[in-house]
Amino acid sequence: MPAEDAPPMPTSEAPAGPRAAAPYRFAEQFTLPPAVPVSEVAQTTFEHVYEVDPRLMEQHVLQQVFPNWDTLRIMHSRHDHLDWMHRHFADRVVTGSELLAQVDAAVDAEASSGKEARP
Repeated sequence: MPAEDAPPMPTSEAPAGPRAAAPYRFAEQFTLPPAVPVSEVAQTTFEHVYEVDPRLMEQHVLQQVFPNWDTLRIMHSRHDHLDWMHRHFADRVVTGSELLAQVDAAVDAEASSGKEARP
């Protein structure tokens, strides 16, 4: 019988796959899957991960290189983060369609009053 502080003995029931101390392979973590264009300005690399085509931002925004697991971590935690922000900082949640309706109403009001609509 092993001592109480000894690590557990492996059993034949241990799950297959990499162990916690799997070797780090740079290419596995920093090589993105092939990008699939979804519009003229957007692409997807991982399922449900949509992003602006990086080529459109290279001139003005420094592109960060970070591992694939971090992209997936961010994607999987985005709803938790948004829920937390709403609980702590939002008096109410406003949808994009509500904002667009307000903008359209303001443009219509300016047009009917004879003022030029702002760009």
